[in-house]
Amino acid sequence: MRIGLVIYGHLDIVSGGYRYDRRLVAYWHRCGDTVTVYARPWRHYLRHLTDNLSPAWRTQLQRSVVDVLLQDELNHPSLFWLNRRLQTTVAYPIISIVHHLRSSEAHPPWLKPLYRAVEGRYLATVDGFICNSPATAATVTDLVGGEKPLQIALPGREATPPAVDETAIRRRGLASGPLRLVFLGNLIPRKGLHTLIAALAQLPKGSARLSVIGNPTVAPRYAAYCRHQVKRLGLTEVVNFRGLLAEADVAAELAQAHVLAVPSAYEGFGMAYLEGMGYGLPALAGRQGGATTLITEGENGYLVTPGDVTGLSAHLARLAADRDHLIRMSLAARERYLRHPTWDETAAHARAFLETVVAGPGPARKTL
Repeated sequence: MRIGLVIYGHLDIVSGGYRYDRRLVAYWHRCGDTVTVYARPWRHYLRHLTDNLSPAWRTQLQRSVVDVLLQDELNHPSLFWLNRRLQTTVAYPIISIVHHLRSSEAHPPWLKPLYRAVEGRYLATVDGFICNSPATAATVTDLVGGEKPLQIALPGREATPPAVDETAIRRRGLASGPLRLVFLGNLIPRKGLHTLIAALAQLPKGSARLSVIGNPTVAPRYAAYCRHQVKRLGLTEVVNFRGLLAEADVAAELAQAHVLAVPSAYEGFGMAYLEGMGYGLPALAGRQGGATTLITEGENGYLVTPGDVTGLSAHLARLAADRDHLIRMSLAARERYLRHPTWDETAAHARAFLETVVAGPGPARKTL
């Protein structure tokens, strides 16, 4: 197949959504498909809206020689009106890869209706969807109904699991010392690092330590706030801000940790939770969104209401005090990881969907 892919920035950006797109593209290349990336620069949301008026951007997509055009839904502000023009001038179907909807996140009351309206208009202009979780699929269906083709393709796990066996998990859980926590994700308000820091402050001194791994430059004011919060609460010896790390260093951190804690306000899926489970780490996650696809409450992790400092602290306290319980949850997390589809299985699933779309009757289109 000849596949086009619309993204912001470049595929090497460090985030779950870009990793998802990157792994699909790599598999499709191995299958002999041609994947052409159409990238727009990262800008402010309102500036992205003006892309719809760019003749050069419209012409580039109109002249694309592809069998199907994939659009990462993150790019919806640059496409919500332009796609209507494409519908009358191109023959290829347009499929949106939806990681999570911007309108599902917490926003000021005056902004949320704008995001929902723009996303709703964008979703109405495409011919089908690849969604990363049942929760994401449900939000899409809520906005535009269930008439269009939709495929759920869960983010995958590595074909070769991390070298962490039951003996290592038990030994790690029984070792003396504080509960070792890892936060893995960009330092942005949605990920809930401030809630995790506040929960740590409620624990007995010396009972837990936290390693924060993630990009602090995406929302620098928030990252600065979290650093100040740590100082204000007297946790400078408890919380270690590691910044962005190489994959090998991330793996080393996860291998020696006990728990992965990212109490997000919303996740379309939560790839960090799955990654941690590969190392036998129970996940502490936000209740909203796709984390329920992975996490069974009390079995391989805990789901917390966004902003619930007391509830999060209670879960941390139990895991720190009851190491047998921690080990049981750790083994269950590892087992859940091993049952999950691999990246190649996910990419093959998505590719089969695209083949069906391309081979089908397709939307009514005119050609240039």
